[in-house]
Amino acid sequence: MADHLLVATDGPLLRVTINRPDKRNALSRAVLDDIADVFTQHAETLGLRAAVLTGAGDKSFAAGGDLRDLSAVRSDTEAEAMSRDARRALEAISRFPVPVIAALNGDALGGGAELAVACDFIVAGPTSRIGFIQGRLNISTAWGGGSRLMHRVGATQALRLLSRAELLNADDALGIGLIDQATTPGQSLDDSVQAFCRPILAQVPQVLRAFKALASAHRDGQPPSALAAIETRHFVETWTHDDHWEAADKVLNSRRTR
Repeated sequence: MADHLLVATDGPLLRVTINRPDKRNALSRAVLDDIADVFTQHAETLGLRAAVLTGAGDKSFAAGGDLRDLSAVRSDTEAEAMSRDARRALEAISRFPVPVIAALNGDALGGGAELAVACDFIVAGPTSRIGFIQGRLNISTAWGGGSRLMHRVGATQALRLLSRAELLNADDALGIGLIDQATTPGQSLDDSVQAFCRPILAQVPQVLRAFKALASAHRDGQPPSALAAIETRHFVETWTHDDHWEAADKVLNSRRTR
């Protein structure tokens, strides 16, 4: 895993970096397996409040699937297995119990764009571009990115991006809601990511897990009754938690001293 990913815990923040800059951080099957394993393992780390996924270097977040590795996938059975196995990685990100931020240090292309939209939020650096350009290789989306794109920007907008294989810079992607934040002039990607994460990291872990659980259930299309049950269960857990009473006491005490 050390060859493919750099993994570090920075207090309540998990940092995962695809470490293949010489290959433009292309997504081989081994890389995708490692991503699945990392996010599955760290899902049990209760103190985490967010995760950041990025790529090494300043050229590519992930330049799609690793064509040299994937050229061995030829039959229907092999293609279906590859798609299923890769989906495990993106599902591990999508279902991670706290928010995951994709930090686009460069281009997110094809499968790299699918990886980006598996994250809850996308923060883009000044030279980054994002494009669902699978059609240029005469293939469609493979790892759930097409449906996630439609959820983000709507079916008509997504169909335009897919069928025209459009490549968007950060400002254009921000304008249609494909990404959540672009760096401002003179701002580094790290500074932009820190600014985006700061309000998230100010929340306690169990509250973030409650919000993520509700968002995940909504994305899955669960019925209102299931959403209500999830919301109520997490409300009870957070209301009775010592962190709630500590915060409530601070508010009450501040009012008494006025």
